[in-house]
Amino acid sequence: MTASGPSGLAIGVDIGGTKVAAGVVDPSGAVIARARRATPSRHASARVVEATIAEVVDELRQGREIVGVGIGAAGFVDADRARVLFAPHLAWRNEPLRDGVAAAVGLPVIVENDANAAAWAEWRFGAGRAESRLVMVTLGTGIGGGIVTDGVIQRGRYGMAGEFGHMVVVPDGRRCECGNRGCLEQYASGNVLGREAREMAAAGSPVTVPLVQRVKGDHSALVGPLITEAAMDGDPAAVELFHEVGHWLGIGLANLAAALDPGLFVIGGGVSDAGDLLLAPARESFRRTLTGRGFRPFASIVKAALGPEAGLVGAADLARRQAAQEI
Repeated sequence: MTASGPSGLAIGVDIGGTKVAAGVVDPSGAVIARARRATPSRHASARVVEATIAEVVDELRQGREIVGVGIGAAGFVDADRARVLFAPHLAWRNEPLRDGVAAAVGLPVIVENDANAAAWAEWRFGAGRAESRLVMVTLGTGIGGGIVTDGVIQRGRYGMAGEFGHMVVVPDGRRCECGNRGCLEQYASGNVLGREAREMAAAGSPVTVPLVQRVKGDHSALVGPLITEAAMDGDPAAVELFHEVGHWLGIGLANLAAALDPGLFVIGGGVSDAGDLLLAPARESFRRTLTGRGFRPFASIVKAALGPEAGLVGAADLARRQAAQEI
């Protein structure tokens, strides 16, 4: 063990909607080697996904002594960090992912919710290192979240804490993939940016003309990453969409502050690449919505420091710590 944590190299795997990203992570949180594969179809069996994970692990372990593998998975992970109980963007239901991958790679494996893994990485190595009460919100295709309190991930009684994207903020609002209506994910995620841009373009809104020109008239190409890029270039429609998403994000954070009272919110995921285009309206909405405003401190709201690799860095660090406990 080092002063800052367990020693040894570990592999972190982040399973996203479009790619399986993996890396070898050292005890300082640095990624020293990387591998990537396309995520199998959302309708593919878990065995296919397990085989893809085994491929990247086998590639990365060549010539290295690896102490463990951590997998960050989007969805509900049970309290034992062994099964993915439900993944809204993959065809996983009560899937024994840990044991399946461990059998394939012959190494100790843990499974963690991807946002929990990212929150852990930001607390250990990133924007939240000095904070005893951290809440992370990840904005990508959907919305995830993680809570770290005094150096412990708060997973809840059944392992499912942190699903902030499925707080209902608009009763009877838009239908969510989880089955409910009005979830925050339907108002403040990367999918929202693309959906709203496509709806505005289809309605012939003149403000979307530069966006439509950007994709040569192909409305289907108006997706979250492109809207983020356009907003950073100053496109007025894209900037307006970020103001709307930031407004809803601020409302969600105010609700979380009422329940959890953190000292710091760390905002990650691809949508956070826009920086203050997102965070400035979020902070404004947060301050306007927070219960008890004027008579309580405001939590800070900052951009994540580790970027898209936070999930795999956190998963690897958690796997390393678990391996050290089992020695």
